[in-house]
This record gives sequence, structure tokens and C-alpha cells, in this order.
Amino acid sequence: MNPTPAIQVAGLTKSYGDVHVLRGVDLSVEKGSIFALLGSNGAGKTTTVKILTTLLTADDGSARVNGFDVRTQPHDVRSSISLTGQFAAVDEILTGRENLVLVARLLRQPNPGAIADELLERFSLTEAGGRRVATYSGGMRRRIDIAMSLIGSPSVIFLDEPTTGLDPEARIEVWQAVRDLAAGGTTVLLTTQYLEEAEQLADRIGILHEGRVIAEGTLADLKAMFPPAKQEYVEKQPSLEEIFLAITKTSAVTVKESR
Repeated sequence: MNPTPAIQVAGLTKSYGDVHVLRGVDLSVEKGSIFALLGSNGAGKTTTVKILTTLLTADDGSARVNGFDVRTQPHDVRSSISLTGQFAAVDEILTGRENLVLVARLLRQPNPGAIADELLERFSLTEAGGRRVATYSGGMRRRIDIAMSLIGSPSVIFLDEPTTGLDPEARIEVWQAVRDLAAGGTTVLLTTQYLEEAEQLADRIGILHEGRVIAEGTLADLKAMFPPAKQEYVEKQPSLEEIFLAITKTSAVTVKESR
């Protein structure tokens, strides 16, 4: 017997006048997995997330998160999830630790300081915890933002385009944070328009196009939809991202050695 999915969506629709944003979205996300909703700008990714997190009401269809109906049980849904939007929702005047303590207090968690310290360590931000967030890099801000989302131990976390605008190193930092979430048992639904991001992170991928999920499955499932690739033996050249990371890491080592 298959366990109840963490997220289950059937026939979801949403329109604004004559503009049909969602035209019958169906998807299912297993507990403890990473599901990537892949699509171009305007495909309906953010609208889907807003409906699943009770920020919008669908016109038709059904959606359940952690077994709760998003339309009739919104409070139960909100109490068991967390949402991280496209931009880091952190207070730049406060330190990283103060941001975490503030959220823990707002959620009435016992011992907010201990929660903050544990999350700083978990996201490799202990040394930066006493610094104002205004001094953080993009990747560090995103990591503290995701850390804040975990306060209260939500079983499902929604990440809406978590690496938009980040440089390659920061993007890889966020990827590792997402992997760690799933390894700890958290269900992750992330939206992205980056094919590599979905390929690197997702257990299953849904391709959202013009308001419908037109394909869903593992990366292997999606590859199997196409004819076998023609085999050609050519010298593999490094990608620009690999070159960038190699050069920057080598430079950092050289600087340390020169000191």
C-alpha cells in the first residue's frame, strides 16, 4: 500500500478574466522527496505554489498538502508548511542570529537562542551569525532565509525559484542546503526555470507549460521519452561553470598560501 503523498493536486485551474494561468494541473509529491516544477516565466509555477500555500484560491480542482485540503483546512495546511519566496525575506539591519531568534519568538518556540544556534551550525553560518545580514553574500542570505523557514519543523517546504539571481558558487551552496533538507526527511517542492537545477536536485520533475503539467517523472523517465542519443566519441570540454569554479577556488587557495 502506497503512503499518502505529501502533496496531491488534481485538475487545478486559475484564471484572471480571459487569461487562463492554470488549465488543469495534476501532480503528486512523495513524502521526503524533492520535486521540481520546471517551466518558463509565465508558465504558472508561482500561481501553483500560492494556491498550495493558501495564498490564492483556485477556481476549480482539488489540492491537499499533508492530507489537508487547501480550500477547507487552510489553517492546518499553514501550520505544517513553510514558504520561501523568490527574494530573501530577511531583516538586513539584524544579524543572522537575531533574524532566527526573532522568527522563533514569533512562532512561540521554546529556547529561541538554541534554535538559532542549531540552524546556524546546520547551514554553516555560525561564524557569520553575529554579523548584520546586510554584509552577507547572496548565497548566505538565501541560506539564512531557508534556515528561517525551518523554524517550527514544517514537514513540507516550498521554494519558489530559490536561486534566481545568484552567482554559480551561491547557487551550489543553496543546492546543498536543499539536499540536506530532503536528507533530513523534509518534503521539498521547488519551482525553477533552470534545467540544470532540476537535473541536479529533483527526485521527480514536472514540466509545467501553458498552465498544464505536460510531463512528469524521474529524469530517467523523461529521457526515455526520446530516442536514444547518437553515440559520438569526442573530447569532453569543461563547461563555463566548471571553469569559473575551478579558477575561483584556485585563486582563493593561492591567496591563503601567500599570506
